Amino acid sequence: MSRTVPPKTAFAGVAAVFAAFFLAAGAPTPLLALRQQEWGFSAGLLTVAFSVYAFGLLVALLVGGSLPDHIGRRPVMLAALYGELVSIIAFLIAPTITWVILARAIQGLATGLATSAFSAALAEHAPAHLKKLAGGLAGASMAGGLGIGALLTGAAVQFTPDANTLIFSVLAGVMVLAIVFVSFTAETAAKRPGALRSLSPRIDLPHHIRGEFLAGVPIHIAGWMFPALFLGLSPAVLRLQFGLDGGLVAGFTAFLGPFAAAVSGFAFSRHPARRSTIVGASLILAGMSVVLLGVTQTWLPAVWIGAALGGVGFGGTFGGQLRLLAPHIQPHQRAGVFSGIYTAAYLSFGVPVIIAGQLAPRWGLVPTLQSYATSVIALAALGLVIQAKLLRRNATPTPVASRLDV
Repeated sequence: MSRTVPPKTAFAGVAAVFAAFFLAAGAPTPLLALRQQEWGFSAGLLTVAFSVYAFGLLVALLVGGSLPDHIGRRPVMLAALYGELVSIIAFLIAPTITWVILARAIQGLATGLATSAFSAALAEHAPAHLKKLAGGLAGASMAGGLGIGALLTGAAVQFTPDANTLIFSVLAGVMVLAIVFVSFTAETAAKRPGALRSLSPRIDLPHHIRGEFLAGVPIHIAGWMFPALFLGLSPAVLRLQFGLDGGLVAGFTAFLGPFAAAVSGFAFSRHPARRSTIVGASLILAGMSVVLLGVTQTWLPAVWIGAALGGVGFGGTFGGQLRLLAPHIQPHQRAGVFSGIYTAAYLSFGVPVIIAGQLAPRWGLVPTLQSYATSVIALAALGLVIQAKLLRRNATPTPVASRLDV
């Protein structure tokens, strides 16, 4: 009798476990705002507590991103799950913001270790008729997890007396179950030599996909800056600009964009990758413009509409970019390439928010937000132009030499 779960069950379960990492990553957003009120730390420190997660994730990607290509997917997935469990326990017992920052850093390391391993495992566990869905499912797991985590925690902050204990106790239980499940999944990659050598920090992008990857960088940056605005800065915006400090409104505001991205990723997966990227970039540009209008005019419905628009765009661009690259990646290159993709993504997710958090006390919240939004709009526009040129170039038929030309 086999110890492993059936392939279809493994595919669905690995996707669910991957989403749980990002649900846990989105959970602290409303809690950080609550802790700021209770412990009295600065807005700049709040953005550090949010963004240190991204830097931990980057370290893990750069050092261990190719490791699953050498020792297999399952050992790395299990190591990531144990690390995530440690971070959740640290959140659960944290007495100060220093503990929270440490917990976020460990969470980032664990998620970074998980990202390339789970992304590769998803593609390899997927049944033949669901292979195209795997890339979109990875993006949906990430975006949807972040949004749902923020929403559930916001509701817990609003309606329960000890949201921190409730949320992280449940997440700890989820991670224990995930460890058991992953232990019974089949290994999908053969071991290869060079595991220790692969730990040297690097981005592993085969030469033949570098042009496509670089062409997508402006859209990657704009796309990931968009949800970072809501997950990292929206609690401060709601409190200082709108006079709202309820957990549910903070959670809902952070939820809209990532959840829209998760849903739209599946809708866009039925359309050509380049066109999905172009439409998505246009929606990010439009969504960020509407959010900026809503903040400057203190009109919250516009912020929510913009969040949904930009979230749909993020789902289109991220899934589209993955689908543009995936057909050109060999199986033994998958984890390393995903490492490069997510390195660009999480630099964009973490660095701009920290800069904004440091500038807001000096410039003011609204001017800082205007600069942030302008950067997103400019990058989305640049990416839109590049992708449109590539679409036209690829659509232009190659001239066929006539007999007179020979």
